[in-house]
Order: sequence, then structure tokens, then C-alpha cells
Amino acid sequence: MPLKLTVIGTGYLGATHAAAMAELGFEVLGLDIDESKVATLARGRVPMYEPGLEDLLARHVAGLEGSTGRLRFTTSWEEVADFGDVHFVCVNTPQKQGEYGCDMSYVDSAVGLLAPHLRRPALVVGKSTVPVGSAARLAGMLRELAPAGEDVELAWNPEFLREGFAVQDTLHPDRIVVGVASDHAESLLREVYGGPIAEGTPFIVADYPTAELVKTAANAFLATKISFINAMAEVCEAAGGDVAVLAEAIGHDDRIGRKFLRAGIGFGGGCLPKDIRAFMARAGELGADQALTFLREVDSVNMRRRTHMVEWAREALGGSFLGRRIAVLGAAFKPDSDDVRDSPALNVAGQIHLQGGQVTVYDPKGMENARRLFPTLGYAPSALEAVRGADVVLHLTEWREFRELDPARLAEVAGQRHILDGRNALDAQLWRKAGWTFQAMGRPNA
Repeated sequence: MPLKLTVIGTGYLGATHAAAMAELGFEVLGLDIDESKVATLARGRVPMYEPGLEDLLARHVAGLEGSTGRLRFTTSWEEVADFGDVHFVCVNTPQKQGEYGCDMSYVDSAVGLLAPHLRRPALVVGKSTVPVGSAARLAGMLRELAPAGEDVELAWNPEFLREGFAVQDTLHPDRIVVGVASDHAESLLREVYGGPIAEGTPFIVADYPTAELVKTAANAFLATKISFINAMAEVCEAAGGDVAVLAEAIGHDDRIGRKFLRAGIGFGGGCLPKDIRAFMARAGELGADQALTFLREVDSVNMRRRTHMVEWAREALGGSFLGRRIAVLGAAFKPDSDDVRDSPALNVAGQIHLQGGQVTVYDPKGMENARRLFPTLGYAPSALEAVRGADVVLHLTEWREFRELDPARLAEVAGQRHILDGRNALDAQLWRKAGWTFQAMGRPNA
């Protein structure tokens, strides 16, 4: 009999994983405690923006015309337990309020609510990013609470999704990592991921702690690389160098590589910032805090870039934001996403607003989420309207739409032709040719 899969938690990770598993040919049942979210997904709609996800979902949701019918959603824990052979836990692990540590309450709750209904053999697979040591604790919880006892196993299978590329990353991952405690669990996961494995995706088998550490280590490395090039941007500004040329030169070294070497206002989102902080907190609990002290500076450099952008904008306006109009292009923390969690762009916009600036924001996909988080900011329906009457324009999220703007058209409506490129993604020559004073982080002004 083919395996039946369930996905617990249908947010960004869970909805993508559920749709992708259906695409790989499995019958899938998704669970969420939010009835409105379940209703939305059951109509083939997703409550977030992720390229290709809604089309993939609609191709498989039961009851929709032309769908395979392999994907359904429910709010019933008992139905999920009865249905599934393999249960993927995809709930959120946010940063604790007022602390660096990871809030495990959603994961603990999911396992605690599922386990009492597991009356037959099953594999529970954690995909959430958790502090090392969590899997062993949760495996014990399952054995204690599940009626099937030792026949319910746990595995850890970290996700490596990039927002904007989540569908591709799930269907054609660059690696699959599984932390298992038995050959049986490994065998089941090889069956689940048979499609990608057949395509040549590496399948890496590890113990629980190593699998847990892979995700946090990967995020810590990427965060370090981003903060490194931003630290170099600070040095370039002080020395009169060009960080873009520097990045190109060192990126040709195969040991370094060119990815994640674009200097700017830093990283944000729901993963990197909270994950590196949780990693530091867990290392402290394990008595290994000295091993990760460098991450404090990584975090510090990253947050300093936002303050630097605010100061840079103030200088461009002659030393004060009071009574001045500022256009902010970008609200999402990265392009091809509507995610505004810990968005550097919105953080900068909010700081300027608090200091008296009249801020108007435009983002192709993140406007609704931005309004909910920062309701006191101004919002425009287009980049042109955001720029209208502005004394300075800040480019803070590197959407393709912004790279393709016509500087001459914007120059006609701007109050002053002054743009600050906080992402080093715009064509300086094109903007200067249209009469703009163009500045980019870590680069000469001329």
C-alpha cells in the first residue's frame, strides 16, 4: 500500500510541503487549528504569496475541477492520526518574547495533541527549525503519550526552503537531510523522497542532533557571509573603496563563491535573525557559548546596517527628517515574497517615521502585511505615486520591478532627484543619466 502523509501546520512551510508531496504522488491530509486557513486552502488558495504555490495547490486539492484530489485539509487530530503513515510537523518556532531562545510551544503542542491518537505504527517527522536536543526529548514524549508506544518513531528532516523558490526547493531540493534512530525510519523517508533521490538529490542520513544542527549551522553561515560583506561595505565607505567590485573579485575564488555577497541593509525575515539568536542561546545552555560569540557580531553588523541607512537618509536631507517626504521602495524582507517579518525595509521606514519623516511605502506584494504591522506609515498604489513629491527615494527591497523602473519618468514627479540604493541592485549610470543624485551603500558617489 502506498504511504499516506499528513502535514501538521499549514503556514508557509506546511502548505508548500503538503502541495509538493501531493505533486510527488502521495495522498496528503493537512491539518491546522485555524479553521479559516483550512477553508482557504480547501478552495485552492494560499494565505501568503509564494510564486507557483497556488497553482500547485489547485492542481491537487480535492473537490476542485481538474484536480488529482490527492490533497485535503482538516482540523481533526483524530482524522489525521487515522489517515497517516508519516506525519510531518511543520509548525512555527518563533523567537521567545524578550529572549534570544526559541519558542518551542507550537512544536510541543503539535506533538502533544497528535500523540494520544496514534494507535498504530507511524513515523512523526519534524521539519521545524529547533534547538539541538529537541528531537530526543520529543521522541520520548511520543513514546510516553502514544497508545502505540514504541511503534511510533520520530525522525528529523530540516527544511531548506528559500522564500520565492519554495516550490522548486521542495520538489527538487539540493539535499535531503534526515535524522533517524532506526533503519525503518530511514527506509520510510527514502520512500517519501524517492522522486528527488532518483533525480540525484543527495540523501544524508544523520543522528538527531546532527540533523538539527545542519539547519542552524547553514543559516549561521549564510548570515555570517551577508554580515561580512556589509562590514566590508563599512570599510569601503571609510576608505573610498567600492564594495561591489571587491565582492566580485573575492567571489571568483571558488572557496568563497559569489552568492550572498551583495552589500546592503542586511537580512531579515522569519528565519535568519531568530535562528542565529536561538543558536547562540542553545549553545549557552550547552556550555558552548564561546564557540558562537562571533554570531553576536554578525547580528550586530546586520542591525547596524539599518541604523546606517537611516543616518544616510538624514544626511541626504540636510540633517533632519522633519517636514520632509521620503519614498521607500520595498516592504517585504526580500523580493518574490509578501513576508514582512523583521523586514529591514520596514524597520528603516518605521525609524524615519518616528523621527518626523513623512514616509510613503510601495511594495509589489507586501502592502497588506506591511499595513497590518505598520499602520501609521503612508502607502502608495505604485512606485510612481510613492515617489511623487519625495525629497529622497530609498530602494530597500530588490524587486525586479524596481530595477526596471524608468528613472526619467520618476524624475518628473519627484520633489528632489535623490535616490539611495540600499540593496546595490540599481543601474547607477541609468539613474544619473536621468538627472538623479545616486548613492549606493559601500560605493563611491561619482
